[in-house]
Amino acid sequence: LHVGPALQETIEFFSSFRCRVHFVDLFSELPIASADKQENPCMTERFSDMMAIRQGTLFDICLFWDLFNFLDSQAVVAFVSALRPHLHSASLAHGFSVHNLRSPQGDQLYGINELGSLNVRHRKTALPGYAPHGQGQLQTMLNCFNFDRSVLLPDSRLELLFSSKT
Repeated sequence: LHVGPALQETIEFFSSFRCRVHFVDLFSELPIASADKQENPCMTERFSDMMAIRQGTLFDICLFWDLFNFLDSQAVVAFVSALRPHLHSASLAHGFSVHNLRSPQGDQLYGINELGSLNVRHRKTALPGYAPHGQGQLQTMLNCFNFDRSVLLPDSRLELLFSSKT
């Protein structure tokens, strides 16, 4: 699962593997915010509809990039609820968060050049709905994942690696 637009370098990278990549550009749907303070089943259905993942599809790798910086806490929980049926015991995930909640909004597009090398570029316009969460908050919301590793990057972002609890 690649959450974001299908960039040419990412398509080229995955074309060298025997795999299927499911691209879901949730960033084009922003802002996605919940209306109330409870987990909203309608919002989970909305994420399921937006992702359009075929029943029975299981993901080995989920690339979230910085999606969770643009969803409020209820939207994150609803997203995870929609994703959970598509995880298996060996599913892995990657994402970025902020080290400090006062960090300025970064509007990046992420692609994969090669193993161990990402392509990061600026979006042409700022994304709406910037609402970063601390690592502790994310651990609570992303309750279907173990947080295996976090690395503080020079620009005060956290790079996060997850594994499925499923």
